[in-house]
Amino acid sequence: MTRLLFAIPIILLPFAYYFPVNIVVPGMNLTNLLLILLVCGLFFGRHDPAHLAVRGFLGAPLFGLFAVLLLGFVIAQWHDLSHVDDDLVSLKNAIVYPPLYFIYRRCRQDLRGTRQLIVLVLVIAVIAGMQAVYQGIQFGFSAYSGLQRAVGPFGGIKQANRAGVFFAMFLPMLVAVALQFRHRRLVRLAAIAGAVILVMAILFTYSRQSYLIALFAIMVLLLRRSLAAAVLAALLIITCASVLPPSVIDRIQETGQVEAGGGAVELDTSTTSRFEIWMGAREMLRDHPMGVGLDRFPKYIGQYTSRPRVDAHNAFVLILAECGPLGLMAMLWLFWRMWLLARWLRRSAGTTRPEASTLAIGFTLTVVSMALGNLYGSPFFQGLIMANFWILCGLMERYGAIKAHAAKIAYGMPAVPIPMFQRFPLVARALPGLAMIRKPPLP
Repeated sequence: MTRLLFAIPIILLPFAYYFPVNIVVPGMNLTNLLLILLVCGLFFGRHDPAHLAVRGFLGAPLFGLFAVLLLGFVIAQWHDLSHVDDDLVSLKNAIVYPPLYFIYRRCRQDLRGTRQLIVLVLVIAVIAGMQAVYQGIQFGFSAYSGLQRAVGPFGGIKQANRAGVFFAMFLPMLVAVALQFRHRRLVRLAAIAGAVILVMAILFTYSRQSYLIALFAIMVLLLRRSLAAAVLAALLIITCASVLPPSVIDRIQETGQVEAGGGAVELDTSTTSRFEIWMGAREMLRDHPMGVGLDRFPKYIGQYTSRPRVDAHNAFVLILAECGPLGLMAMLWLFWRMWLLARWLRRSAGTTRPEASTLAIGFTLTVVSMALGNLYGSPFFQGLIMANFWILCGLMERYGAIKAHAAKIAYGMPAVPIPMFQRFPLVARALPGLAMIRKPPLP
């Protein structure tokens, strides 16, 4: 029963755009209803043992981020009290989804149940990808049009870039499973099929940043498998580039356009506008060192650029401009703790079954992909995009803690220091002396 309670939000949150506000209780939207359902789920089922009741990796930085966002709300009211209702909604939307990490970190599921919920997160990502693929097929492939971009279940055309980041975030988990030859054949075939669907979904969003993120993640995973596999994949991509849909090729070629006289390459309007916005954000911060306040960036950017009421197109620039240096520090702290969580999962998985190692490296690249997706856009504060990512963070930490306890690994610490030649096997082949270097023991 409790597993079903925790499964329902995973299934419904990415598709919340399609649900009306008054679903069951008048005035209550789907997100609020699901959060109440999850809180109820925390009171049922078995209690967590001591090794799962410890403080998580992301707890402190998330509370730090919440404090900074609250400060940003106060700063916004200091500048202008006339939009307090809208600002409260913005504050709620910014802080309501990250706590999913805490809820699923304490979801009271055993190893099997936790694994099933992780798989469900990936299945829902693939289903959302199938919707985007269907939209892309409906639009056709003859030529690129900015008004015909797949968005999956995430709303209007303006969400295409963020949809691309969503698909690129979960792609590494599936590719990692597909490349693990010790998994069962049926599991690997399912992972391959899911990865292909997500790649096609990314293509049809026409999000160039998502193209690069997906390509980067796949190449890193192939390099971990073998250098030959990565080289062959690179050659295959180069060879098959000519058979991509014309609309995809048009979109890629838009990035750089050669002048009529054959002179220098000029960046497209979308790219140059981002540089203008970021320069405007710098001027904004200089005039408002503590930030302009939560959700005030679109209202102020028109004073510093020729593009009024636009997004920052960079989550780090956005929080710096709205919440000042404290906001940027809080976000960087959170990303650093995500990286430490991923590193601990990779290291502790070295003494357990291959499944744990596969999920750990896939999750690591999911975190990296999420960070990269926020360098050219700002989906970090978009609930529908990030909800299942926060859920995955909580589930992966719980999964790793259960595995580590079974292997008698101290929480938050690897079993033994990992030698350098095992961490970088390809480099060790080129430099045999690397095998003599071992990572110093942790304090």
